[in-house]
Amino acid sequence: MPAYKHIKIPSEAKQIIVKDKKISVPDNSIIPFIEGDGIGPDIMKATQKVVDAAVAKAFGRKRKIAWMEIYAGEKANNLYGEWLPKETFSAIKKYLVALKGPLTTPIGGGFRSLNVTLRQVLNLYACIRPVRYFRGVGSPVKHPEKMDIVIFRENTEDVYAGIEWKKGSKEVKKVISFLNHKMGTKIKSDSGLGVKPISVSSTKRLMRKAVEFAIEQKKKSVTLVHKGNIMKYTEGAFADWGYELAKNEFRKKIVTEDEVYKKHNGLVPKGKILIKDRIADSMFQQILLRPEDYDVLACPNLNGDYLSDAAAAQVGGLGLAPGANIGDYIGLFEATHGTAPKYANKNMVNPGSLILSAAMMLEYLGWNKAADMIVNSIGKTIADKTVTYDLQRQMSGATKVGTSEFGDCIVNNL
Repeated sequence: MPAYKHIKIPSEAKQIIVKDKKISVPDNSIIPFIEGDGIGPDIMKATQKVVDAAVAKAFGRKRKIAWMEIYAGEKANNLYGEWLPKETFSAIKKYLVALKGPLTTPIGGGFRSLNVTLRQVLNLYACIRPVRYFRGVGSPVKHPEKMDIVIFRENTEDVYAGIEWKKGSKEVKKVISFLNHKMGTKIKSDSGLGVKPISVSSTKRLMRKAVEFAIEQKKKSVTLVHKGNIMKYTEGAFADWGYELAKNEFRKKIVTEDEVYKKHNGLVPKGKILIKDRIADSMFQQILLRPEDYDVLACPNLNGDYLSDAAAAQVGGLGLAPGANIGDYIGLFEATHGTAPKYANKNMVNPGSLILSAAMMLEYLGWNKAADMIVNSIGKTIADKTVTYDLQRQMSGATKVGTSEFGDCIVNNL
């Protein structure tokens, strides 16, 4: 065991390891967690209580999580004098699966984003965002129950790579001069400039995860979302490479939309997953008008960011939007919303996003029974109209409860 400065390793518990190219999960697994800033402590406490109760109810004494606190954000800065300590990265790499509350990126702290830095350093290339509706939640659309999608967003490239230069800087002048004089562009001299890399390797590993998920979960379709009609060699290539991967690696399990109309009279063959693509702006219409036609979306970074929040808005907002960042083996599960500092330590906010992210974590461990119990219990708690303020104000006749009380209700309904 490594010697950590501030991390305390739980005794009589075991680490998750990689065995035969899969994670091997002991019954008493050590799970690192980052409490988070702002509302982080409130929602993390409620989440751990729900998870522990669900695991106990599902598996009795056979399985248990040993929580191990690791540090990032304000708490890390107070302990280490830095916002993202090296031993936090080291612990996640070693223990493979972690749960994270929301983090604030400090102004002038040397990071564009703590969240993005964690994803890039740990090579967590797939951001996975399920969006589902819970009966009773207020919604701006007529049929929110039709929304049931999982978004796979590429996490390391696109404009989020952070390759950009400020207007008027020495660097931007050099780049603009090169592009205008050597490449024939006509970029204005008073421009800021950014680079949008999209690679075949990153695209294919994301698509592989999306198709594997669709196969495992018996989904009907995977849709590549892109703006390839304008950005042909980045987003257009993303779509082309996605189709290529699906056909080369999953040929017996998939059929493309083009093949359906040319070879199968417009009908998807039984047992096949439909691979299709949509232009990004059209896709925003589709999730409003025909959400039932889409199961899994595979998106470049920016498209996936926009779409996941827009889809979440249709089913009640980010308070019930879980998320995960997955690499080859490492899984970092997190609330998708921010730190909401004005509500910190007030026991007010909805812990649903983090609780559902923890349910995703349990699925990743293979502890599906406990995960299903949590999802079903959240549904029952909301249907009973016992909810936090964000949901209560959208529902008629609902009872408002605090963060911890909402967690207690979920435990009682397991």
